[in-house]
Amino acid sequence: MLIALDYDKTYTADPVLWEDFIQSARARGHTVKIVTMRRPDEVVSDVPIDVVYTSRKAKASIIKADIWIDDSPHWIYQDAL
Repeated sequence: MLIALDYDKTYTADPVLWEDFIQSARARGHTVKIVTMRRPDEVVSDVPIDVVYTSRKAKASIIKADIWIDDSPHWIYQDAL
């Protein structure tokens, strides 16, 4: 299963919690990726997994995930201005 985890205000709200979650998910054979609306020049470097940058585009238009974890779920299907 591919799990898409938002970065700003989700992962950053409690990094230790999410690192434990990532470790548990990976141990069970799942893939977890950070999916952010940031641009590639707005680097996320403090996470132990791959980061997908959508450059303000709707997240679901860039990556197909089985589960989305996001504090602002409207950005999964909506482009930012």
